[in-house]
Amino acid sequence: MKQGKAPPRFVWLLSRAQRAVHRWIETRPQAWDGISPAQVGLLFFLRSRPAASIGDIAAATEVAPAAVTNLSKRMQALGLVERAGDEHDARVTRLRLTDAGAQAGAQAQQVLAQLNGQLTDGFTEAELAVVARWLERAASLAPAGE
Repeated sequence: MKQGKAPPRFVWLLSRAQRAVHRWIETRPQAWDGISPAQVGLLFFLRSRPAASIGDIAAATEVAPAAVTNLSKRMQALGLVERAGDEHDARVTRLRLTDAGAQAGAQAQQVLAQLNGQLTDGFTEAELAVVARWLERAASLAPAGE
């Protein structure tokens, strides 16, 4: 960076980008069918890890197990997931997608593919790798669970 030139205002830019992404998502309510971004995240997780335990989900998403339990109960009421006991350990609860949950996840994935296309348009793979690395660095600043 040239001397005397101020660095980009990364915190402001990141905050502005986050608000813009949220507004983009909020303008497509039909795509989410009344489910929250956190619920979409859990649908995506369960697509990749069917029958995951509450503890595994909490560890992977860096949130408290109680938060996953509360989220999953709301999703169960919506018919998106089903809760089941573990066949080897009665203390463990596992979550599975229902057909409605799988459909909602597929629908959300299509919408997010549009968003990702808009976000990445005009950038090289190398540039996107740098952006991804920077965002990972930013995400690592908060202690786990926050």
